[in-house]
Amino acid sequence: MTSFHSSRPLLLSLALAIASFAASAAEPRARDLGIPFEGTPGTLNAITDVAGVSVGQVTLIEDLADGHKVRTGVTAILPRGRDSLDKWVFGGWFALNGNGEMTGTAWLEESGQLEGPVMLTNTHSVGVVRDAVIAERIKAGGADASGYWWSLPVVAETWDGHLNDINGFHVKPEHVAQALRDAKGGPVEEGNVGGGTGMVCHEFKCGIGTASRRIDVEKQSYTVGALVQANYGVRDTLRIAGVPVGQHLREDRVYTDASITGDTGSIIIVIATDAPLLPHQLKRIARRAGMGLARMGSYAGNGSGDIFVAFSTANASATSGDTLNQARFIGNDDLDGLFEATVQATEEAIVNAMVAARDMQGEGGRYAKAIPHDALVKLLKRYRRHQP
Repeated sequence: MTSFHSSRPLLLSLALAIASFAASAAEPRARDLGIPFEGTPGTLNAITDVAGVSVGQVTLIEDLADGHKVRTGVTAILPRGRDSLDKWVFGGWFALNGNGEMTGTAWLEESGQLEGPVMLTNTHSVGVVRDAVIAERIKAGGADASGYWWSLPVVAETWDGHLNDINGFHVKPEHVAQALRDAKGGPVEEGNVGGGTGMVCHEFKCGIGTASRRIDVEKQSYTVGALVQANYGVRDTLRIAGVPVGQHLREDRVYTDASITGDTGSIIIVIATDAPLLPHQLKRIARRAGMGLARMGSYAGNGSGDIFVAFSTANASATSGDTLNQARFIGNDDLDGLFEATVQATEEAIVNAMVAARDMQGEGGRYAKAIPHDALVKLLKRYRRHQP
């Protein structure tokens, strides 16, 4: 994660950057609080457990001289790491409710090919992020015979206008370039980072979260990883590990406007796997992400943008550009384990995003408080859902 602070005294900027990094690096995850989850996670319990997948994040936190607050950023998920600009992956996408945006989906639907990275940012920065990805691809060279790269990047968004000066257009091309350059495997920072910096879910501070599952299909082991940018939901419906948390933790609600009574906000869910799957099967995987979301208490209301994309890093040889290619795939009768893993990883990724997040004050003095860990643990114990 890289933090950018400009137009501010150097010492203050450095202090904020160091504090932000230290806080995010030290945050507990959901399992550390004893929250029980089903399934077996990968080594890192992150989308980067899928070999080759890398993640880069740029976090923008700044208090401007004119009083506006910058609380935003960009997250890049590269399916094949540095090779992602040249080698596509099979992919599929699904909109549970489409009050949101994910660019590039018309061609993804048509071709079954996800070409380049998946980028996450705020609603009003989709255009600049999309254009910047194209520019970076051109800089990387290797264009076709026409001298141009034909490119339709996948860029998705959620609205961070509660905490961020979203109409200030603070995400710039250089931030996109940095997220792509910094993308790496290994642990993924969660909470108030990257595209999730200013996000809120179930009226608690939220943001980026990730998780993974290991499964066996006919004696072959595969990994399913999820990464979410969570910014959806109201307090009342929140459930964690089956516990009706939102019915008990009633303080510090974000939406005090009486007109906001239903599900609101958005969530982007990215599913990665090394299991060999074809595009139509990946679309089926993407649909199952919605069931992990439902476990949290979301019902994908009219005002919510719940958009999911899934890809497989298998079948790399099929990207050679030959006239005739071959691809291996798991039979439909053996997909149930992958479906279940997707639901489990999605649920845990969302909870990880909530647990890692920290209180934030932003635009207009508005606050979003993080979910109180002690109170959450107490509730889990009360409902006998705590795992020591």
